Amino acid sequence: MGIDKRIIPLAIGGLGIGTTEFTIMGLLPDIAKTLQVSIPEAGHLISAYALGVVIGAPILIGYSVKFPPKKVLIVLMMIFTLFNGLSAIAPDYTSMLIIRFLSGLPHGAFFGVGTVVASRLAGKGKEAFYISLMFTGLTVANLAMVPLVTYIGHTFHWRWYFVIVAAIGLFALLFLKFWLPAMETKQDTHFLEELKFLKHKQSWLVLLITAIGFGGLFTWFSYITPLMTIIAGIKASQMAYVMILAGAGMVVGNLAGGFLSDRLGPEKTCVLLLFLMMSSLAGVFFFSENRMIALVLTFICGALSMSVAAPINIMMMKAAPRSEMMAAAFMQAAFNIANAMGAFLGGIPLEHGFSFKYPSLVGVGMTFIGLLISIRYMYLYRVSQSGEEAGVECVPCDK
Repeated sequence: MGIDKRIIPLAIGGLGIGTTEFTIMGLLPDIAKTLQVSIPEAGHLISAYALGVVIGAPILIGYSVKFPPKKVLIVLMMIFTLFNGLSAIAPDYTSMLIIRFLSGLPHGAFFGVGTVVASRLAGKGKEAFYISLMFTGLTVANLAMVPLVTYIGHTFHWRWYFVIVAAIGLFALLFLKFWLPAMETKQDTHFLEELKFLKHKQSWLVLLITAIGFGGLFTWFSYITPLMTIIAGIKASQMAYVMILAGAGMVVGNLAGGFLSDRLGPEKTCVLLLFLMMSSLAGVFFFSENRMIALVLTFICGALSMSVAAPINIMMMKAAPRSEMMAAAFMQAAFNIANAMGAFLGGIPLEHGFSFKYPSLVGVGMTFIGLLISIRYMYLYRVSQSGEEAGVECVPCDK
């Protein structure tokens, strides 16, 4: 069975977003040298982008829900392409900081609208798989584009990194224009109406599962280089291959998460994945000294890190049936909070002199909390395969 070409424009957009978000981490020393700042100061460019994601997602979605999704996606990708292109010619650190913030604004909104569009393109019972197809672009970015563009940036100049991202953005615009079908929009809504889903406990539980539970894996990923080089004994020169291994896991895990969600239901899939995450992080803590086991766990953790994308987004769409795009945008903000929280909490044991195994132990605790919340969620809001509510509480709806 061939891939539905209508989903390809969303995957290409995800490819560009993933490339710009993750490549910068490997080029920080180069950027810092050119802009004449320290590496920690250059790291603020990553924070500026993440801040743009968190702020831009709800605002851009809120003011675009009355417009057709296809036009919204095209405008968002135009903004993305413009500011990544400007990043290639930013003359100094201050301008680069501002441009990176502006580059992050369309990130969450694109995936927010794209998640809803992908679910509408899918046939009945294939919604999660189609969402995972959209996120395939993000996983392929980690597998192939990030190592490739990092190499180009090191070998020639880091500014080529942004030129390549802008070129991907242009390709995404063309495919959005010609391959994505037009869809109806909601004309009877407004910004405050879109935010009403935040009044419901169900929505907050999904956001907490995302920020805390899946933040556990970022305790591992944030410190993967010292973990693998110092604890597992991998040569620093081989880390590019380790990252490719993790990226391969992300590709497999993303598609597997969508497949499982359509068959088991997103709630059961979420519980299963959180349990597996907790177990794999415990494995990292206990067995990372063994190089071969550490490599296997790298693939597994990479797979689990993206396997959640489809089921958790489906859960949020169910929790906010009248605010799907805004809710999906908030999910992107929650994923970025998970990223920041995992890196921060995972660094605490390191500040107290513990080894690089211990961030993963913090991750075990975070995923355990997420598991408890997800079990509670499933008890309250579990849904039968026929779509009828089976929990003790109803999915909130407008009266």
